[in-house]
Amino acid sequence: MASSHSSSPVPQSNSSDAFFKKEVDTTKRFRPVQSLPDVCPKEPTGNPNSLHDSPSLVVDQQRWTIYHSKVNLPAALNDPRLAKRESDFFTKTWGVDFVDTEVTPSFYLPQITKEHFALYQQEITPINPGQIWNKYLSTAGGKGNRDAASSKLLQEKLSHYLDIVEVNIAHQISLRSEAFFHAMTSQHELQDYLRKTSQAVKLLREKISKIDKVMCEGSLRVLRLSLTRNNCIKAYNKLKLMATVHQTQPTVQLLLSTSEYVGALDLIATTQEVLQQELQGIHSFRHLGSQLCELEKLIDKMMIAEFSTYARNDLNRPLEDDCQILEEERLVSLVFGLLKQRKLNFYEIYGDEMINTAKNIIKQCVVNTVSQIEEIDTEVVVKLADQMRMMNFPQWFDLLKNIFSKFTIFLKRVKATLNTIRSVVFLVLDKNQKTRDLEDTLLKNSAKESMVDSEVAYLTHEGMFISDAFGDGELPAGAADSASQRNTSPNSEPCSSDSVSEPECTTDSSSSKEHTSSSVTPGGVEMMIGEDMKLTDLELVRLANNIQELLYNASDICHDRSVKFLMARAKDGFLEKLNSNEFVTLSRLMEGFILDTEQICGRKSMSLRGALQSQANRFVNRFHEERKTKLSLLLDNERWKQAEVPAEFQDLVDSVSDGRISLPEKKPTATEERKPAEFLIVEGQKYATVGTVLLLIRIILEYCQCVDNIPSITTDMLTRLSDLLKYFNSRSCQLVLGAGALQVVGLKTITTKNLALSSRCLQLIVHYIPIIRAHFEARLQPKQFSMLRHFDHITKDYHDHIAEISAKLVAIMDSLFDKLLSKYEVKAPVPSACFRNICKQMAKMHEAIYDLLPEEQTQMLFLRINASYKLHLKRQLAHLNVVNDGGPLNGLVTSDVAFYTGNLQALKGLNNLDLNMAEIWEQKR
Repeated sequence: MASSHSSSPVPQSNSSDAFFKKEVDTTKRFRPVQSLPDVCPKEPTGNPNSLHDSPSLVVDQQRWTIYHSKVNLPAALNDPRLAKRESDFFTKTWGVDFVDTEVTPSFYLPQITKEHFALYQQEITPINPGQIWNKYLSTAGGKGNRDAASSKLLQEKLSHYLDIVEVNIAHQISLRSEAFFHAMTSQHELQDYLRKTSQAVKLLREKISKIDKVMCEGSLRVLRLSLTRNNCIKAYNKLKLMATVHQTQPTVQLLLSTSEYVGALDLIATTQEVLQQELQGIHSFRHLGSQLCELEKLIDKMMIAEFSTYARNDLNRPLEDDCQILEEERLVSLVFGLLKQRKLNFYEIYGDEMINTAKNIIKQCVVNTVSQIEEIDTEVVVKLADQMRMMNFPQWFDLLKNIFSKFTIFLKRVKATLNTIRSVVFLVLDKNQKTRDLEDTLLKNSAKESMVDSEVAYLTHEGMFISDAFGDGELPAGAADSASQRNTSPNSEPCSSDSVSEPECTTDSSSSKEHTSSSVTPGGVEMMIGEDMKLTDLELVRLANNIQELLYNASDICHDRSVKFLMARAKDGFLEKLNSNEFVTLSRLMEGFILDTEQICGRKSMSLRGALQSQANRFVNRFHEERKTKLSLLLDNERWKQAEVPAEFQDLVDSVSDGRISLPEKKPTATEERKPAEFLIVEGQKYATVGTVLLLIRIILEYCQCVDNIPSITTDMLTRLSDLLKYFNSRSCQLVLGAGALQVVGLKTITTKNLALSSRCLQLIVHYIPIIRAHFEARLQPKQFSMLRHFDHITKDYHDHIAEISAKLVAIMDSLFDKLLSKYEVKAPVPSACFRNICKQMAKMHEAIYDLLPEEQTQMLFLRINASYKLHLKRQLAHLNVVNDGGPLNGLVTSDVAFYTGNLQALKGLNNLDLNMAEIWEQKR
């Protein structure tokens, strides 16, 4: 036992501190650890060499087989077939480093020494019986003789016990000797049996080996070769794919050199997909994915820079009558590439370039125009704005016309380019919709096929055949396809013997899920739209709207730059100093440009229209103030005498009578031959007028013509014209009825002729008010018709004024009758002086107004005068107590009245006047 405890496989160290450390050879510290042999046979793999060299049960028995495997450590150590020296399993198989490996001490554990286990060793160390016995004897021998005798007695007793034990052991051995010898005999027989069994097994193995060579080895070789061939084909396809992927970067560079951005991006996307799916883990391509990502970012920057360059070249080329799209194929390719990369704000680049181009257009036009004007010294006047202000109206007008022409061409080009871009967006949107419809159709078809498959499965499960469930011609297409697929031989190969197996046949197609469709832009450029443009319909519609809005912005930019150009010229009051013809010409030019831009862009831009309206308002104010001032000066100098009518005014009136309110063109030759007329003929009626009214009619027509030339000022002109007509009415009333002309002009008195002429002038204006009203009504919006009430109020005021003049004429005669008839006495001679004086004044009145007023108005006026005369005469006769009794006094009055009646009816146009003189007598009650 002692020897067994002393032997140990672990080398001991002389130092107590190294009790738990193994001796390590520092030169062999880092030798790699050898692995243990496999305990199981290797299964077949795809490598034919590995299959050929793998262990076999029927080949050379000296080679390793499954029978050489050990299931546990005791079996490995106690194998009787191994020599004793081969039992050193650890050092022989794993090497000496297995026991000499140094364990690096941990910094987190305390240093443990042998002294820590001293107490534990004392407790577990076994006790030696010889030592105890010797100790006991030495202890016993140390006492007296009495104790020695006791020890001897005890020794004898123990010897006796030992003898008894030996006798019992010998007895037990004798009892089991037969079984022992039987076991030994059985052992020999067992060895004989094992020898025979081993020979039988060897014979069986030889037979199996022959069978393996004859029947199995060839078939297994065919399988191994087939597997090897498939693996080689896979490797070949992988190498081909790797070669293709390896050419990605040069191909992308080639495509970029020809601006084929869409093709380059598609190639990058396809390559990325192949790298992630079929070439994942290839060490040589470990950096290709990141390189392609960087290349894709570079392409994004290149496309943006290219689009910016394209926009600059497109907008800055010479502005001629050529609205062709610049390099449409290049534009379409760029737009597709930007859409593919979701760069949806690329249109902003075009918008920024439009602003710069609009500025340059005006600048270049000003420079070209200034260079052709010799009066402008560009060395003295440096600023373009100052140079522009030195132009006269024709020069500046031609410059503005040139700018508008350039802007029109500019907008047409912008529209053509943006329409091409929008068409590309709509093509992608249409492709999305078609793809969505196709997916819906496929889903419906798959649902139908699944329903048919379930029906077929049910019928098969019930033991029926498909032909039993469906009659001839009733078998659905999906069921027929399913049945044909089921009836196809399972051993049929999808590919030929020289091609790759089915998964390999789909390598190229499965590497990219992109399916493309051909689309043609309105310009005839054919493009391939892929399904990888993952843009939603909302994004595409929003982008299309933004592009359309960009066209509207282009119109607004042109209008804004035009407004700035106008305001720069209007700083010195240039536009306000234009005459009517110049402003109308300018207004027509601006209106034409506004209409052209609206037709091109499809939306109204209000900035230029607002500037035109602002200038028009200023023009209207100046126009009105000039004419009102002119009218005021004319009225202040009017002597209210009948004026001759020049032929041009008669032509002016005649043009209005023809239904058009416009100023006729001057005809110098024809006008000089015609003499002025005494009256103005208007629709067959004679109008005696003053010179102020003739000019007022011309001014009124100028207002109407301005409305035709500048429709935007219709309402303002209506208000100003109403004010002008009211001013004429009120001012003429102050001068004639109010006798203001006595102080202003220096008239001695306001005669009846002045009053009649004033009334006739007012009637002429009243005649034209309905015509003016209709003219404005045709040019107003229905919601503005309420403004026409101004003409109704003016007409009423004019009629009231005319009535006041008539009343004034009657009042003049009424005061005369009151003065003369109050002194009337009924006595001879007949006719009396009073009646002769009255008839004289009546003749003067008739002479003053007959040629001025129409005959019916004259008759009506004299009827009113006659009524006043009868009233005063009746009052005087009542005062004199003269009655209609046929007496002498009555006869004298009758003679005077007959004289009055005869004289009055003798006047021109009054012969048929019913005077009814019987009313002068008091009626008897």
